Amino acid sequence: MNQLDRKERIIEMLMQSDECITASELASCFGVTRQIIVSDVALLRANGKRIVATQKGYTIEKQAQNPKGTAKVIVCRHTTEQIREELYTVVDNGGSVLNVMVDHPIYGEISADLNISSRYDADQFMSKAEKSNARQLSDLTDGYHYHTIMVPDEAAFLRIKSILLSKGILQKDLQLLQK
Repeated sequence: MNQLDRKERIIEMLMQSDECITASELASCFGVTRQIIVSDVALLRANGKRIVATQKGYTIEKQAQNPKGTAKVIVCRHTTEQIREELYTVVDNGGSVLNVMVDHPIYGEISADLNISSRYDADQFMSKAEKSNARQLSDLTDGYHYHTIMVPDEAAFLRIKSILLSKGILQKDLQLLQK
């Protein structure tokens, strides 16, 4: 199978799957290395394919196919110990955490896709973070960061904001990043 055929098949597999597919799983399917898959996906993304890389693998950006609400941006600041509390607050109140972004003074906006929609997803993220001992993006900006969250309606958004504010996590005095 040549690279063009493989890239087309990667898109088909991602579109047909309701679950994320890891680069290793794709590599096994095509008999190539994981790095070749990573390269293929990078080229697909560069050509406008809406492939999202999550801690669980690759998926096609679902909100582009089937919107399940409204995307909103919130500004947060908290300790490392409050990350799980922040994520639980969003998912327990009907939202999903799509990504995390920081505004770095040198590099500008840096973002990472999260796609956390449940406590299970939040726990998986936290487990991976704890095992890797990797620092959070917000460590680069003194704890300040943005999240794009998907909410089903304005009531859910207001509920999430209110709870995060009461916990001292939501930063209402900062200008929101306009998308």
